[in-house]
Amino acid sequence: MTDPIDTTRPPPISLIALFLKFLRFGALAFGGPVAQIAMVRQALVEEERWIAPARFNRLLAVLQVLPGPEAHELCVHLGMMARGRIGGLLAGLGFMLPGLALMMCAGWLYVGWIAGHVGLTGVLLGVQIVVLAVIARAVVRIGQHIIEDRLLAGIAVVALIATLVAVPFWIVLLAGGLAYAAAERPVVAVLVLLIPIFGAMIVQQFVGTTSAAGPIVTHAPATLAMLFIAGLKGGLLTFGGAYTAIPYVRADTVGRGWISDSAFLDGIALAGVLPAPLVIFATFVGYVAGGPLGALAVTAGMFLPAFAFSMLFFERLEAVVANPTLHRLLTGVAAAVVGIIAATFAQLALATATRVDNMLIAAVLFALALAVAWRVKGAWVTPAILVGGAAVGWLISP
Repeated sequence: MTDPIDTTRPPPISLIALFLKFLRFGALAFGGPVAQIAMVRQALVEEERWIAPARFNRLLAVLQVLPGPEAHELCVHLGMMARGRIGGLLAGLGFMLPGLALMMCAGWLYVGWIAGHVGLTGVLLGVQIVVLAVIARAVVRIGQHIIEDRLLAGIAVVALIATLVAVPFWIVLLAGGLAYAAAERPVVAVLVLLIPIFGAMIVQQFVGTTSAAGPIVTHAPATLAMLFIAGLKGGLLTFGGAYTAIPYVRADTVGRGWISDSAFLDGIALAGVLPAPLVIFATFVGYVAGGPLGALAVTAGMFLPAFAFSMLFFERLEAVVANPTLHRLLTGVAAAVVGIIAATFAQLALATATRVDNMLIAAVLFALALAVAWRVKGAWVTPAILVGGAAVGWLISP
């Protein structure tokens, strides 16, 4: 279906001007994907009329079904509309470079000056508790968009339990997707969901390599190839928003002993205040684990799918996503991701609790941060909560 009259086209623009336009968007990309998309819509749909509103809405709907940071994918596609694939590449790079540069600087400062500083321990712990509240709110928000019926709720709960007992994530995602693809046959759907997961749990018990507290730390060396794969896994599996990348990046970094849970939470906190897609936290993780080259390797893996889907496959995406069976499969995967994020929140909360001396103050701080995140809206909310958490941590630190 096409718009009745769709004569809107991007105006003639040089490659340099295109890059600078999206570089400006990237420098102003505070407040998460909703604020970022609203900024691009205001500039390119309402003011400069690069694309008709109805087509923009369809484009956004397709990108929200696919993995990857949708604001970044949106910029890549709009750049393609203006100047082809090279335009898409330059638009995507422009949008991500400000956040990448700032996070590289943040990683350098953290590793060289902040990590291990005794005087900052309370400040960082306060920030980490607040980040847990932000993640908890994100789990609920994502779930409200995805969990539409009892089967999806069941998939999320099973995924939560399976992740806590360390069933491999790919089994959980595959079972959730196939189960909802068979939603019209409820008995088959339940069997498809439960049999592979229970089978994996039984195998895990015999092998004896799992832990209910999370992934086993192996202390494997952090090579550039492994960091790239960790980022690529996160980029390919970010269904439902940037927070869905957290479990996969954590499993491949914290789980291998490359970075602690506390430093991981610090990276998420920094990503929440920088002008960038939230998945830029992976750059910080890569820096702590493998220095500047490690940061670039993780970032390349994380953003590669966002470039690839728009630059290589978009001509076919609308037709593919419109397929009812495939759409149900992707919805089932998204529901499983909700459960995986919830399990990851529980694991991070347990790891953080072991470093808290005054559990009452920590619980009050978490509850206040959660209440603010729940009830107050605006691009400034997350940075304000993080600053508040840091202030409380500083006040109560010895």
